[in-house]
Amino acid sequence: MDFKTIKSDTLKPIPAQNTLGFGRFFTDHMFVMEYSKEKGWHNARIEPYKPFQLDPATIFLHYGQGVFEGMKAYKTKSGAIQFFRPLDNFKRMNRSCEILCMPSYDNDFALQMLKELVKTEKRWIPDAPGTSLYIRPTIIAADPVLGVKVSTTYIFFIILSPVGAYYPEGFNPVKIKVIKDHVRAVVGGVGEAKTPANYAASLLAGEKAHQEGFTQVLWLDGIEHKYVEEVGAMNIFFLIDNELITPMLTGSILHGITRDSVLRLAKSWNMKVSERKISIQEIVAANKSGKLQEVFGCGTAAVISPVGKINYENQEMTIGDGKVGPLANKLYTSLTDIQFGRARDPFGWVVALE
Repeated sequence: MDFKTIKSDTLKPIPAQNTLGFGRFFTDHMFVMEYSKEKGWHNARIEPYKPFQLDPATIFLHYGQGVFEGMKAYKTKSGAIQFFRPLDNFKRMNRSCEILCMPSYDNDFALQMLKELVKTEKRWIPDAPGTSLYIRPTIIAADPVLGVKVSTTYIFFIILSPVGAYYPEGFNPVKIKVIKDHVRAVVGGVGEAKTPANYAASLLAGEKAHQEGFTQVLWLDGIEHKYVEEVGAMNIFFLIDNELITPMLTGSILHGITRDSVLRLAKSWNMKVSERKISIQEIVAANKSGKLQEVFGCGTAAVISPVGKINYENQEMTIGDGKVGPLANKLYTSLTDIQFGRARDPFGWVVALE
């Protein structure tokens, strides 16, 4: 598919790197293309960042038929720009499209367009420690029809945002609350898709937890309310008696790119690694016996997020000594060193911006 670039007449000022936060500032340009049954994906372009004009009856606004991804571009010490497993993100978004009855797209073309967009916006990529350029590909249903149906038209767009740390705590232990009276997803639903509905389902419980002083919610399974699934915006790991355990993928848990990276790193270090069901009662018992050594979340935004305290049924568990554990620290250092080009990439994860 051909594409064109339309440059903005005026460029925004670059924000100071110590004011970035997460997802607050957006670059001068974005990538857009459309889909129709007659033309397929077409009209690919890089154009000035601007609002979309949508009909009030647009299907996405009413029925949530949409998917998105999150990835990053990093600036190395030498000034080179690189991505971390971007093709895996585009493949996962295609899987989300399948679950939401949306048309697939060419992964390699999407990656090519991402590279072109980031080349256009290179001046926006921050280089202060811990900063990066966050990348948000999104597809939304565009038919202006009131009625629960599969759309026949779609908009694919990519926007960019220079970011700092995802959590205000930075790389420090967070405090999470186990939720039993709310459900995020169930097997057989859309839990494994990266779609807005999954995040909307988490808002009420998350807001209640925030009001009580917790950073995130730890979700249990939607049927028995017994087995750990994931944290609000992250997959979750437990180090119990030197075994690294994460909930198995059952269809209600996001197939995390960082989750997979953690598993592959741990296996390369000859650690005992398990993907299996793990109940909250097993976590409580492991903590009481002193075998629960570390807990941490992982995801593109935060990379590794150590958990210092878990509240379950109004009982608070302190993990280890409440500080960042050695494994979480090693994983964070190893992943960010690869992402920022400070260490060799033995897995072929890094994609350079030529």
